[in-house]
Amino acid sequence: MPSTTKRAILYSRVSTQEQASSGYSLAQQIEALRVYAASEGYEILEEITDPGQSGASLERPGMDQVRDLVAAGGVSVVLAQDRDRFAREPAYHYLLKREFEERGTKIRALNDRGDESPEGELTDGILDQLAKFERAKTAERTRRGKLRKVREGKVLAGPAPDFGFQYNASRDGYEVDEADMGRVRDIFRLVAVEENTLHAVKRALENAGVRTPKGKEFWSTIYLRERILDDVYKPHTIEEVNALVEEGLMTPEVASRLETGLCYGIWWYNRRRIVHKQVSEKGPGGRRYRRTTKTESKPRSEWIAVPVLDAGIPREWVNAARHTVLSHRQTSKRGRRFWELSGGLLRCPGCERAMTSATTVQGERLWNYYRCPKRAAHGTRSCPQKKTLRAEPLETSVWQSVSGLLTDPERLRVGLEELIAQEQSTLHGDPRKQTEALANMLENVVSKRRRYQDMAAEGLIGFDELRSRLAELDDVRRTTEQELESLRRRGDRIAELEHDGIIMEQYAGLVPTELKSLAPQERHRVYRLLRLQVIPGQDGNVEMSGVIGAADSICQSQTMSG
Repeated sequence: MPSTTKRAILYSRVSTQEQASSGYSLAQQIEALRVYAASEGYEILEEITDPGQSGASLERPGMDQVRDLVAAGGVSVVLAQDRDRFAREPAYHYLLKREFEERGTKIRALNDRGDESPEGELTDGILDQLAKFERAKTAERTRRGKLRKVREGKVLAGPAPDFGFQYNASRDGYEVDEADMGRVRDIFRLVAVEENTLHAVKRALENAGVRTPKGKEFWSTIYLRERILDDVYKPHTIEEVNALVEEGLMTPEVASRLETGLCYGIWWYNRRRIVHKQVSEKGPGGRRYRRTTKTESKPRSEWIAVPVLDAGIPREWVNAARHTVLSHRQTSKRGRRFWELSGGLLRCPGCERAMTSATTVQGERLWNYYRCPKRAAHGTRSCPQKKTLRAEPLETSVWQSVSGLLTDPERLRVGLEELIAQEQSTLHGDPRKQTEALANMLENVVSKRRRYQDMAAEGLIGFDELRSRLAELDDVRRTTEQELESLRRRGDRIAELEHDGIIMEQYAGLVPTELKSLAPQERHRVYRLLRLQVIPGQDGNVEMSGVIGAADSICQSQTMSG
């Protein structure tokens, strides 16, 4: 007889913001779910948490684990304390529900209002949309409150003020922190007066044991450049401040409170739009997650200028330092060559960074080698990899191994099938059914939009309500289209692997003499097709992985130098 045991997965999630505000607790959520599971007679299969993860995306480590367990079968229900713990977007909640139903698994939250009837699903759907609408209204009120505050000439307090400043007692303005501002002035002096490069300034700060504002040991030239170009350190005269008023970037009321004859720095607000997103991808060691950040500059007309106390840096220093960093051009490299293992193919064994290329000149001879960028930037203490790799012998050895692989078509086929299987494992559920469900949702959005417009035309709803409902539908449409695009990209990656397999067969058909004559650019293309990853070892061996299957080791001598 089939087992009647009801098995449940308990899922809890808390975002970074929620953790900071203590609005939710992972332990509290799990405890509430345990009590409910016991009362309903569920056997707890797994307790899965997603700490610091946003509900605006399904790309979460814990949620991926839940979906994998459900796909394996035998799960009766996935429980969460609130519906928005699964996802904040109704479209994502709908997608999970359909995916789990195909495996005979229900998705339940302790705050579900309806039952499994069509009327109950409608009730939950409406309340989900209302909750989303309330979150959007809260976000809009917060945004308007911030705009009102900065237009009054107040600074918005973040995790930390600009380097060299500290917040005042009310945390809406800046005061000069003389200890740190002295270091900022040193940076400007080193660049403007002593004519040092940013890299030389970075080294000087590190050698002197000066810590970054976050307490780190190593400085970044990018950070130093941003400080030099930041208007918060540039002294602006009252005439320059009034020019900002004329541009509409500062209110006259704020400018009228400033003292004539003094200079002020400018703290800018609303200059950029920053979007953070987390994506998962399949790697040699399994699924890994990385956060992406997209930054867009807003039109200058939307910027808001807030005057702050003068940093005390001479104007001529600021101008000279800015001229230096803005006019800096990277010197051209002598002996230009094509680096076969560039573009992330070669990885540092110490920190897994993509190794970069470098060229040195000794007399009339050029020496080409690969090195760890982290060690090159921050010294030997930042990465245990203490060796550089001579380019020519390393590239020759790697190609000898790969060209030998190309004469083994069966091994190529097996390796390619393994990569395709890994990529397919990132898909949860049936992609065709998911695509069909999302396409139906898009059709439903179009149908609802038309009905709302007809209702407005007949006077059944007002235009304010129409705009609100259309905005909600637009949010659902965007989310659904994003998920469809994600499914399409994953399908494209699988199709690309299959297509690359056909191209690889053409290379495998070349005779050894033709393989030897391939140009560096062609060799690089072969490596890309093979999804090659090369990791050198301290013992002189080099590990390779990709379509070749399990990691191969080739013996490589005399490629490393101190």
